[in-house]
Amino acid sequence: MTIRGKFDGLSEAGRAAVLAATDTAFTETGTFTHDGTVSAFTFRCQVPAERDDDGEREATQRALAALDAHGHPYQVLRTAVTDMRQIKIRRKGRKP
Repeated sequence: MTIRGKFDGLSEAGRAAVLAATDTAFTETGTFTHDGTVSAFTFRCQVPAERDDDGEREATQRALAALDAHGHPYQVLRTAVTDMRQIKIRRKGRKP
């Protein structure tokens, strides 16, 4: 799950916390990348499916909960969900 947004009144402590974070991997707690002014951000979050029928709505709700847990005020601009269960992996050297 990827959430693009902008910080809304980020405190100096919040700014320092975002700047101190260097991990950009997709994790369940989520990670931030940001622009140079730390006003716009991309939040990457891994949201494991709880059921086979979990959809985009459920993933978005759980990712927003992970974003909320960081405690920074924000505005969501765009969200994107990639269901890893739908991705096909092609291995080199194997015939289809």
